Amino acid sequence: MPSVSSPHMETVQVARADGIVTITLDRPAKKNAMNGVMWDELLSTFREIAGSADDRAVVITGAAGEFCSGADLTGGGAQRHQLAAMRHVGDVALALHRLPQPTIAKVRGVAVGAGCNLALGCDLVVAGETARFSEIFAKRGLSVDFGGSWVLPRRVGLHRAKELAFFADIIDAAEAERIGLVNRVLPDADLDAFVQGWAVRLAGGPPIALALTKRLLNNSMQVTMEETLDDEGMAQTVNFGTNDTPEAIMAFMEKRAPRFQGR
Repeated sequence: MPSVSSPHMETVQVARADGIVTITLDRPAKKNAMNGVMWDELLSTFREIAGSADDRAVVITGAAGEFCSGADLTGGGAQRHQLAAMRHVGDVALALHRLPQPTIAKVRGVAVGAGCNLALGCDLVVAGETARFSEIFAKRGLSVDFGGSWVLPRRVGLHRAKELAFFADIIDAAEAERIGLVNRVLPDADLDAFVQGWAVRLAGGPPIALALTKRLLNNSMQVTMEETLDDEGMAQTVNFGTNDTPEAIMAFMEKRAPRFQGR
């Protein structure tokens, strides 16, 4: 199926093909730094995807060989009081976090500051060998934002998270993989094909079951074992009430690939 692009936006490209949504941050002159317009466009895009039964997996990447250099601190876009502006940024981070679809960050070049946490806010992070990561906020006289204080210790542990946030060093892709910041590191030439393969597999999976699994895992550090078991029981009850679970069982018996419909 050919790719279908969404209506033109100023800072974000959105393309859809075969259940996969590819979001490309598109401010190459600023290494895809996020300004007020991009925050707005990302928020509306995430909310649109969340309500779409046709969107089954999401890939987030950046244009021109860079992922995202963080928030654009030079201004531009709608002017808000600082607290209101940060709440708006928080709305974008929550909209990404709440997406029921699995998300993959495909990272080339820089992913620093809010750009780093945009990548870490995805369910999976795949980096090219040129990727560089940093919680650069301290070097700008700022504290961690865009959900970094939540996602970072869950990725690498509390003490490693403090090291990354306090010193704000830039680390290369190999170090990011070593400490568990990313799932995979690949030669840049192999990155597109690998991420496409993962996205195809996710888009072909059972949407309801994957969404429930994502929610269970996201909540896992905030609930007791007893609460987890109750939540798992509720999730499985929902799954057995869909058409997808009987289809998976029938496909197994018939030795064929299941055809999941998400209902």
